[in-house]
Amino acid sequence: MNLNLSASLNIFKLLAKPSLCLPHATVKTFDDLPVPLNKAFSPKSGKEADIRAVVLDKDDCFAIPDHSEVYEPYQTVKRRFQALRAAYPGRRLLIVSNTAGATSYDVDGKLAEATGTSTGVHVLAHAVKKPGCGEEIMSYFRQHPETGVTSPHQIAVVGDRLATDMMLANMMGSWGIWIRDGVVPLQKKSIFSRVERRLGPYLLAHGYLAPEPSSPFE
Repeated sequence: MNLNLSASLNIFKLLAKPSLCLPHATVKTFDDLPVPLNKAFSPKSGKEADIRAVVLDKDDCFAIPDHSEVYEPYQTVKRRFQALRAAYPGRRLLIVSNTAGATSYDVDGKLAEATGTSTGVHVLAHAVKKPGCGEEIMSYFRQHPETGVTSPHQIAVVGDRLATDMMLANMMGSWGIWIRDGVVPLQKKSIFSRVERRLGPYLLAHGYLAPEPSSPFE
């Protein structure tokens, strides 16, 4: 088993502030993502979200775990993945996975290379797993000013896990879109994913809300 030390350490933050794992928007599957993504958000401030780049999870988001290619229906039926690439071209779309590109898991970088080749999207090599790699993500965008990203609130994080993807978004001060159902059937998901399917609605029903995006890394 490949331990996610980042998630283990940040569990204390989550216990102190449960809203850190909540999304700003939820869609059923990757195919239901609105493009451009700013259409998914209704900020409390009333100002429209200014999404300039997207951090995209891989496993159970747009791909079957341990596979590097886009899940077939998303690629050939409704072409949501291509629409996302068109809306956020070049370095503005970034795959951040706890498998491909995570140096503690993908030691030789072969998974990242295969995923990048298959999707045409850059895969971030990062030392700290989600949800703790926010600084590495911001460092990437600072190195690529052509993306137009100057603040975390200009980034949307898309993923299927509350305790990694959505918590990453909130710890960064970015927007989070939760892919509730993902690619893997519910009965085959991990125990953590099944718990999150109940946890998210429970917290929302009890008055918790995702924090408004801010800029802790500016």
